[in-house]
Amino acid sequence: MKTPLDLPALDPAAVPARTASIYPTVEQRQRIHGRSKQALGDALGLQNFGVNLVRLEPGAISAFRHWHSRQDEFIYVLEGELTLVTEAGEQCLAAGTCAGFPAGQADGHQLVNRSGRVAVYLEVGDRLPGDRVHYPEEDMEARAIRGSYEFRHKDGTPY
Repeated sequence: MKTPLDLPALDPAAVPARTASIYPTVEQRQRIHGRSKQALGDALGLQNFGVNLVRLEPGAISAFRHWHSRQDEFIYVLEGELTLVTEAGEQCLAAGTCAGFPAGQADGHQLVNRSGRVAVYLEVGDRLPGDRVHYPEEDMEARAIRGSYEFRHKDGTPY
């Protein structure tokens, strides 16, 4: 039996998982099927950076390949195996490995679960205002506005 925890501690199992994507179209959201996120940082009241516990089912992707103009990102693999896809190619990340994506480096990244079992990782990113997310393989960019992202086509027209 687990001992109940009080903030500032929490049991991640108590944080609801979000399976929905914030991508603007139904077709884009469907392509992210098999990913779930638990917003641990939000549940703990963190404001300067986010921490998500992410589960990827076999065959699922973390996001479309992307990079951030202002946000640093960090991932740490807890369970399973993931394929990291970047401009340089692909490499396997096993449990106990990590990767970092500095802000402003135009090297789109994505995680893909090509294994036969669930992979789990921690995802950490800062929340600097004015961030833009670039998607090299999609006609889309995102702009951080008032704590959320607004999606536009690359020519600037809104979705």
